[in-house]
Amino acid sequence: MLADSLNEVYSAMRIYFYMQIFSRFEKREATLTTVESFCMECIMALQNPTVSEFAELMGISSPNAAYKVNNLIKKGYITKVQSPDDKREFHLHPTEKYMEYYRISQEYLDTVAKRCKKRFTQQELDNLDDMLHIIKTELMPEIDFEEIRKSGQKIIE
Repeated sequence: MLADSLNEVYSAMRIYFYMQIFSRFEKREATLTTVESFCMECIMALQNPTVSEFAELMGISSPNAAYKVNNLIKKGYITKVQSPDDKREFHLHPTEKYMEYYRISQEYLDTVAKRCKKRFTQQELDNLDDMLHIIKTELMPEIDFEEIRKSGQKIIE
């Protein structure tokens, strides 16, 4: 029952996002492939990884990651930004062009959050927030990006 409910919420969020994206394709040509979209979602979730971190965490070769990153740079969706601490390191940053797509998803999350605030008591919201935090930090250890970066392990083994 719980797994079904989580899946339904996750699916509803994705479907809304895809509906919004597809409706924009009628007005202009789509420039991101499906795989590139997945890459961008991962880069966003990893919060400005290096190309090596992106490759390692996604379980792909460095040349494959570099190829994907270069295509995303050419299309204007990411830039490489030199690390202020280690001048040899470059981090992947989404551009405003990509952030336009990302905001579609974020705006819907904000809308659902506002609706939750109207529907639930503050105590219920606090409980939900606590439960979601526990799910993310304790019950999904495979997706602890900071720990994965430190240990060098892949997300999916």
